[in-house]
Formats: sequence, structure tokens, C-alpha cells
Amino acid sequence: MNLIIDVGNSYVKLAVFQNFKIKSRKVCGVEDFIKEFKKIRNEFKNIKKVIISSVGRLERSQIDVVKIYYDVLCLTHDTKLPFKNFYKTPKTLGVDRMALVSASVQQFKNKNVLIIDAGSCITYDFISYKNEYYGGAISPGIRLRYQSLHNLTANLPLLESKIPKDIIGDSTASSIHSGVQFGIINEIDGVIDTYKQKHVDLTIILTGGDTDFLSKQLKNGIFANSNFLLEGLNFILEFNSN
Repeated sequence: MNLIIDVGNSYVKLAVFQNFKIKSRKVCGVEDFIKEFKKIRNEFKNIKKVIISSVGRLERSQIDVVKIYYDVLCLTHDTKLPFKNFYKTPKTLGVDRMALVSASVQQFKNKNVLIIDAGSCITYDFISYKNEYYGGAISPGIRLRYQSLHNLTANLPLLESKIPKDIIGDSTASSIHSGVQFGIINEIDGVIDTYKQKHVDLTIILTGGDTDFLSKQLKNGIFANSNFLLEGLNFILEFNSN
């Protein structure tokens, strides 16, 4: 069994894998990490290996607690990856993007794949059927767009995400919803269409915290998988164990 620890900007995800299948998945705040870690350790006695991927921050003391019990792989830019990385600034490539590309290598071998991760930011990552990764794009996510409109203007309110009934907003609130929601949907569909013009046999993966919210609205055919990053981390751990 493997324990996967994904430290995001807002939460920590802990997932137990056995034979590439998720047996347990928990989400907690950084402050509750040790408590949840100990619960998993008590429940699953056969965990042998652990990988930690951190976009957010765990305290060194928290990581040291995990290392007391397990052999831990901390994902960095020096970690061996299952693809050819042609990103021009590899040391600035997010570990979350490394994991997503790794998941596509495992699950869609010899395919052209576009991975769209819809979270705090929306990231686009493309890997070719030759197992070559060159990069993609980064843009603001849904919540970030709402917050930016509120924080960088004098009078616009901070709203919760909502799918508008019509593209024409007839109030300030509905205009904001229209701008954010239709803007993101048209952006994602537009990016997909552009990639499809270059790669007819394109496989598209949608993942991240806003997967369910967005997948119902996109016109393009996609594979929606909210656990794709965790699966990629598990594959990196196995890849480095051989």
C-alpha cells in the first residue's frame, strides 16, 4: 500500500492506494494534518511507501513525523519522472503539473493528451504521443476571478460561484456571474478547439476542485477525473520504487 499526501493551496489530501486503486481518500486543513495522518496509519497497517507533494506548505516538523514511520519521497524537480521534460524552466514547473502529466502517461500511453486542472488556477498541460512534455498555460481559476473583481475594484461585490441563466446580465451580480462563468467556459472550449486543430486524436482530461462544476457546461468531450493528480503521484512513487 502507498500513502499519497498532496498539499494544496487550501487543503491537504491524503489517499491510500493499493494496486493503483484508491482505498481511502481524506481532505483536511494543514492544522489537522497530523491528526488525520495518524488515523490513516492506525487504519491501514500495510502502508509501505509515502510520497509528499507540496504546492502549499507543511511544517518541517509535520513532515518529520511522517518520516518516523515510513520511507518518504518528497516530490521535487530532481525526482525521476516517467516522461521527457522539455519545459524550458523545469525548476519552475509546479509539482502538481508534474503529477498530472505523469498520470496521463500511465493511463493514456502513446496518446496526445491535454490535461486541464481547474482549481485556484486553471492549468493546461500537453504531452505528445511520443511521451514528450513541452508545457501549456496558466490562467486564473473561478474563485480567483471573483476575488479579483472584488479586490481590484471599488464597488463590485464578492460573490459565490453560480451558473447564470443567461449570458446577458441584468444586474451587477448577474453580470459578474456571466462574465466569470461564460468567460471560463469559452476560454476552456477555445483552448481545446485550438489544440484539436493541431492534434486531431486529442484526449482531454478535466480535473481539479471545479471539475464537477465545469464538466456539465463544456461543449467538448472530456474525461472528468477529480483524482487524476493523486493517481499521478502514486504512479511517480511506483516509478521511483522500481
